[in-house]
Amino acid sequence: MANMSYCRFQNTIEDLYDCYDNMDKSDLSEEEEIARTRLIKLCGEISANYGDDYDE
Repeated sequence: MANMSYCRFQNTIEDLYDCYDNMDKSDLSEEEEIARTRLIKLCGEISANYGDDYDE
């Protein structure tokens, strides 16, 4: 289900933390392995494109 535009980041951050907490799981299906790789690549792209805007 798609997120509503007014709360997409709020809705996504909890799921992203869950993914991060389970990044080292080795018992994933092939589809989940592919999705994990895609997620890592996307996070890298987000960081490269926007990371400097949000340095803390």
